[in-house]
Amino acid sequence: MLAAGIWSSGQPRAAQTIWLDTLDLKSLQQGWGKPQINRSMRGKPLSIAGRHFERGVGTHANSLCRLDLGGGTDKFIAWVGLDDAAGGPGSVVFRVVADGATVFDSGVMKPDQPAKRADVDLHGVKRLLLNVTDAGDGIAYDHADWADARFIVSGDPPRPVAPQTEPALVLTPKPGPAPRINGPTIYGCRPGHPFLYRIPAQGDRPMNFSAKGLPEGLNLDSKTGILTGTSPERGEYKLTFTATNRHGKDTRSFTIVSGDKLAFTPPMGWNDWYAFKGRITEKIMRQAADLMISNGMADVGYQYVDVDDCWANAKRNADPLRVGPFRDEKGNLVPNHYFPDMKALAAYIHGKGLKAGLYSSPGPMTCAGCAGSYQHEAQDAKQFADWGYDLLKYDWCSYGRVATRPLTLEGMQRPYMLMGSLLKKQDRDLMLNLCQYGIGQVWQWGAAVGGQSWRTAGDLGGELPHVFRVALQNAKHREWQKPGAWNDPDYVQIGHLAQGPCPLTPTEQYSFMSLWCLMAAPLFYSGDLTRLDAFTLNVLCNPDVIAVDQDPLGQCARVVPLTEETFLMVKDLEHGAKAVGLCNRDDVPHKVVARWPDLGVTSRQPVRDLWLEKNLGEFDQAFEADVPPRGVVLIRIGEAGN
Repeated sequence: MLAAGIWSSGQPRAAQTIWLDTLDLKSLQQGWGKPQINRSMRGKPLSIAGRHFERGVGTHANSLCRLDLGGGTDKFIAWVGLDDAAGGPGSVVFRVVADGATVFDSGVMKPDQPAKRADVDLHGVKRLLLNVTDAGDGIAYDHADWADARFIVSGDPPRPVAPQTEPALVLTPKPGPAPRINGPTIYGCRPGHPFLYRIPAQGDRPMNFSAKGLPEGLNLDSKTGILTGTSPERGEYKLTFTATNRHGKDTRSFTIVSGDKLAFTPPMGWNDWYAFKGRITEKIMRQAADLMISNGMADVGYQYVDVDDCWANAKRNADPLRVGPFRDEKGNLVPNHYFPDMKALAAYIHGKGLKAGLYSSPGPMTCAGCAGSYQHEAQDAKQFADWGYDLLKYDWCSYGRVATRPLTLEGMQRPYMLMGSLLKKQDRDLMLNLCQYGIGQVWQWGAAVGGQSWRTAGDLGGELPHVFRVALQNAKHREWQKPGAWNDPDYVQIGHLAQGPCPLTPTEQYSFMSLWCLMAAPLFYSGDLTRLDAFTLNVLCNPDVIAVDQDPLGQCARVVPLTEETFLMVKDLEHGAKAVGLCNRDDVPHKVVARWPDLGVTSRQPVRDLWLEKNLGEFDQAFEADVPPRGVVLIRIGEAGN
């Protein structure tokens, strides 16, 4: 054979029909389950709006089938739609993408909608994608059928191909040897309480720190950059930090606001749950504090070291060393064998200049079956403060079993209002994270009951492939977010997790961090700190990107829809600049254009790529970028401030 469709004799090859269901579809990726040959996802005959099909492939959004056609396929023909057996309100979009161009788009398809016919000319096409997306509303019941799907082929048959492995490129330059002070520019505390803040600074050590305008009662360790003492009287205190080493110096303004508000910027730190779950120990927590200092995370602003569930005793557990009495004879919580001294643990973390966080539930038990705070709230709040902790994650868990029924809005608020008021009475600053998965529209009242942050949805652990959807959903609540009050879409889960390496591509991991910073979400890494590689540290520790999250305006970016699969996220920054994410939630590349009218700017603007830490020049009316699949190009428009 000399070319596709031509025999060596020079005669055209007769076209043949090759059915999609006869191909080896092991490489087909989908959001749930495995592709079904000639059956729906529920194992039943294929059926769309009452029309039955004998052949085809049942799949589940989001799904992607990559095919190498080699230029030898003439046509693709199929009927597409939601399968009748899905059993719920699914919604999907079918697309056929030929050599990067969309040649068929079904639009949003819903239950009982008649099948649509795809009839696509593929002459000369080398690469084909058969794509089903979730239409932007999650993958529930998204059972999608490629029915009677077939190729008309005059050359070599289509060949399914696995996705190419994406290299984990480190985009951000390594920090230089000279000092660079990072972190927030504003910090809240309550008068007369213990004060602790470690100045985040990159650069070679040893480094010398000084502070101009330091209020009475605070002391700065010039070698470590750790501020300690007692919070000053009510008021605002303007400071200037200076960090000096043999390569140079850096200065940064810093405002301490002593009053009633904590968390003027989203809290940052590490939480153990998605890395260790029920295997956590005090030894691991101490090691985490050490690693946050040695690996540079503390130098870009990560400050909390939080132990999650399983530090207290359980009544039943596979590990007998985690079983024991919930409380002692005085009613105090009893930590399990792996946490012999909770006060000493907090003191160790504080000795590094970091903050300590812990976990409980308003119910009788935590989610893992350990002791909760139900009917011991005042005693526990005091015990947490006496131990020296700085943050409490308060997880709904078993409270649903003891809450008054029917559950009213007042009933949802009650346990958090109680704990919030008790924490305010303690003699130290204790932040409250409401972990109750968004019930009762918590973003509307979380601050009023004493919280500084609140989860807006369920656990992200099972939703990692859907970070774009989670971000878009979280951004809908942007009007309720402000300094001291943060919508929390859950922890940053990249690197190595309890179940193994993060399943996201390197591009998706950059997108994860970009989206969270654009939303001004709390930044709590929850991967294994002992297994961090250079790539993961690079994603976690870019100071330009983190500055978007920590901007003192505290704004969650607004979403500007462009197409079904592309959008902008636009975030106003202090001093008039804007952070913009050019976002592509699709499985194929797209050119995304940020036009100045959509951003609220008019004149010529300087643009900086924040991941590359590179100034790209000045642009007149728009900035455009080729955004990879499930990618975010993160830029700043305008000049930076402080």
